[in-house]
Amino acid sequence: MRISFSIEEMLDAKLDALLSAKLATSGNCSKSKIIVFPFLLLMEENRIPTSASYNAKALQDFSNFPLMQAISGRRSRRFCLGAEIPDGPLSFKSNQRPFPLTESEQMVVLTSMAGSTGWHYTISYNETVRSQLPSYSAGAPGRTFPSAAGFHTSDLFFTDDNGTYYFSTRDFHPPSEDYSGKQGQLENHTAEHKKRVRKLSDKRLFLPRESPFMDPHNTWIANHEGSTLVLPVVDLAQHTLNGIWYYALDGRAIYDDIAKRPIPGLEKFRNVITHPNSPLPLSFLEMMLMAECTAEISMSCYAGALTLQAMGLGGWAFDGLDWMAILGASGDPKIRGFGFRYDTDSRWPVPNITGLPGVFEGYCPPHYRNMGEAVEALAKRKYGIGGVYNEGTPGAWKDSASIRKRTHRASQEFKYCVALQAQYIYDTYGKFPATTPSIFAFMYLQAHHLDLSFYDHYFKRGAYLATHSEHMKNWH
Repeated sequence: MRISFSIEEMLDAKLDALLSAKLATSGNCSKSKIIVFPFLLLMEENRIPTSASYNAKALQDFSNFPLMQAISGRRSRRFCLGAEIPDGPLSFKSNQRPFPLTESEQMVVLTSMAGSTGWHYTISYNETVRSQLPSYSAGAPGRTFPSAAGFHTSDLFFTDDNGTYYFSTRDFHPPSEDYSGKQGQLENHTAEHKKRVRKLSDKRLFLPRESPFMDPHNTWIANHEGSTLVLPVVDLAQHTLNGIWYYALDGRAIYDDIAKRPIPGLEKFRNVITHPNSPLPLSFLEMMLMAECTAEISMSCYAGALTLQAMGLGGWAFDGLDWMAILGASGDPKIRGFGFRYDTDSRWPVPNITGLPGVFEGYCPPHYRNMGEAVEALAKRKYGIGGVYNEGTPGAWKDSASIRKRTHRASQEFKYCVALQAQYIYDTYGKFPATTPSIFAFMYLQAHHLDLSFYDHYFKRGAYLATHSEHMKNWH
């Protein structure tokens, strides 16, 4: 049975007798602890709430929280329940147990980071194809963060005390076309998204609390018991393939500035590469595409960080963990991470992660036999059933079918041109892309319940928001 009490109930004289009885039977519980954290009676029984039900007032306050207050009130609030800073000027030890997020809280955070909120508007015009929409985009849904030309090649992975999970929304058609974040929509919105969560294991992700796996300033708190740690993961191979497609549509091709030579065979595609004297240096293109992905996953984490302020949760967005070890490329069988496959080569300074088989596979070998097959898979994502340029896919326009139908249709010649460049990169450098990872992660968001006593002890008034001080009363 769930035991929780509001502050008002705690002050009631009748409840005082219940608290006194609790004190008389527990040597580890003090009345001050219970009054500061009304949920502590539940924690003393080691019964953690996992219900997916929502508190109406919590949702109302959350949906009405002002954007500017979230922006100005955003801080990296790292000290959670159960945490300890062992020494230094801010040394402190929590006298509370870690308290995990409920399923409801998790889904609000996850949908803020990568929820499907409607249909994106594609790129409206390109003078190269003029009478058609340019076929740049790859995903049809609009999500909570923007993606370069609508490529949308990232998804979320996360871990908590109960396991590791995959949350895929990059091709998830919006459950509602008029979603606006209002209180009456939130519960259904998160419930539909919950169906997209796939459990991968029954244990929290293991990462040693030491360098080089964690930066020294994160060892005390990152991936802490009770927290939810979320990382957006990008299929950079697919993003790069989209980038080659993008520039081919503009009549431009890649020049291999590393080997100081043009890509052999491109001269056959004069109908596609109409600007042969404006090539793109390979290393520059790959750097630019990786920067795009870094910006996207950072914005995802920032959206999550703003949501923490509105909910009254602690946490922060950061990058001080070894993302390759987290995905699975530590080289130590005891540190499996999420279990992604990877390859090594004497030509590469670090292993190259290519995907999680059957879950999140990069658009490159060995998940595809060759890059031509990967190009066909990309074309299918764009034009196939549910694709962004399939006339049967609903959309934001009044006549979406007609508009999606009037899109640049990639000819076999066009696809061969894209595949030729991609295959050259793979054959020459042993992987795709040549200079960047096939699968990439960099930013994280950690969400947890704050131990407000740390902030009360060291900080001036205003170190946390009203939502933080009222979180337990409203959400639990």
